[in-house]
Amino acid sequence: MSDVVTRWIAEDPDPQSRAELASLSADELADRFSAPLSFGTAGLRGPVRAGPNGMNVAVVVRTTAGLSAWLKDRCLGGSTVVVGRDARHGSEKFALAAAEVLAGAGFSVVLLPRPLPTPIVAFAVRRLRAAAGVQITASHNPASDNGYKVYLDGGAQLISPSDREIEAAIAAVGPAHLVPRSPVIPASDELVQSYLARVASLPRGTSRTVRIALTAMHGVGGETAVAALGAAGFTDIHTVASQFRPDPDFPTVEFPNPEEPGASDELLALADRVDADLALALDPDADRLAVGVPGPDGWRMLRGDETGVLLADHVLACAPPDPLVATTIVSSDLLEKLASARGARSARTLTGFKWLVRAGHGLVYAYEEAIGHCVDPDVVRDKDGISAAVVAADLAATLRSEGSTLLDRLDDYALEFGLHAGDQVSRRVADISEIGAMMQRLRANMPTELAGEPVRATDLAELRGSSRTDAVVLTGSSVRVVVRPSGTEPKLKCYLEVVVGAPDREGLGAARATARERLAVLRDFAHAL
Repeated sequence: MSDVVTRWIAEDPDPQSRAELASLSADELADRFSAPLSFGTAGLRGPVRAGPNGMNVAVVVRTTAGLSAWLKDRCLGGSTVVVGRDARHGSEKFALAAAEVLAGAGFSVVLLPRPLPTPIVAFAVRRLRAAAGVQITASHNPASDNGYKVYLDGGAQLISPSDREIEAAIAAVGPAHLVPRSPVIPASDELVQSYLARVASLPRGTSRTVRIALTAMHGVGGETAVAALGAAGFTDIHTVASQFRPDPDFPTVEFPNPEEPGASDELLALADRVDADLALALDPDADRLAVGVPGPDGWRMLRGDETGVLLADHVLACAPPDPLVATTIVSSDLLEKLASARGARSARTLTGFKWLVRAGHGLVYAYEEAIGHCVDPDVVRDKDGISAAVVAADLAATLRSEGSTLLDRLDDYALEFGLHAGDQVSRRVADISEIGAMMQRLRANMPTELAGEPVRATDLAELRGSSRTDAVVLTGSSVRVVVRPSGTEPKLKCYLEVVVGAPDREGLGAARATARERLAVLRDFAHAL
């Protein structure tokens, strides 16, 4: 056993982690100590396991000590910091460790009272004018993972160069068992009640007649979502009982992500059984929302782009002058067209809400294709599945009172702007190096034609400034493909879109058939990378 491993074990404050490391083989230890977890999408994320390459008490203690030092370097010592958690494996002891380290460093710590949705931490940071917030969560990652998400003042996610600076501060932290810690008493429910009161004020319509089927996907959003919807006046709610209570093993789904095929099957079965008008699926930390609707061929989940444009139009109907709506480079072109027609501005950013909430002044709504929606950016500057669920219910109830549906509204957009049909191909890999190889092959042989029309290629890795990222965009007159590595999972993601005109409602069927054919060609291209 190397000196590095021996020293880490001796300095690990958690006896379970020490015992775990002592039991491992040389090869297993080499994996655990190959590299520390690094800051990615707003913080850390990785498997719950001992050693510097996992989520464990020692890593959380050292990370929090680095965050504390970084805050103090910016004259923020003694400020308020909010700490929250989901219900994943290890979340309770990780949150307590983070809170105690912050208290030991002299910060005023607000430790949320129980497992709660991630958006409540973002809300609390902004509400309390805190210097920072920490949420222990891995969102919709597999059950084996956990994470450490950081918000800065104003309640927006961490971005560069702050992440690199904090990482350097973490590297300078001494032994984890010597980091000072002080006891912390959990806060009351006051912040949760304030959040619920704000969310309940979001509906613009007068009707509350809508029947809702809802799943929490084994996460922490069920109780809060039902309370928020009820406070807003939506009381006809049916929940998926097998997925309502938090369960860190996510026993009924292979991946606890409403985007994954099959993940929402129990929800849609319930919606059909109770004759619901709307189906709502939260991811495990309730910062994302997927929407399901009944149609001529049965229930289906809307794509993130479909929900995004529906909610954008609903928010814009009551927005203040000169509003801004935003989405990302991988999302549909439809939002830009809708915004222009509604007298609003639109913006595109890199993927992630750390960029979306910084899209510009006058922001009233932002969404990303991966079912994230920010419907109240003045109060929660991040994606929020709970508030999005309330606004979606408001929209569904408003349309129902007018004798219309969400699918009818999407048909209206198809006639006004052309039918925008999208799809996504995710190439999950066992070896992360395969993603780089696929991107390299694409860059070495950029296509000049897709689905029967010329396309131009833009390599965003060659740009300078804030728009630079590891992605390739292929654009034609009516096709668009974006290829990029996932920021949170071992996947290469390909985002596909085609636009087909329809002369009238009778022509929508033919337009959809054409769109399916063209998307099939784009899928073949994505699978061949």
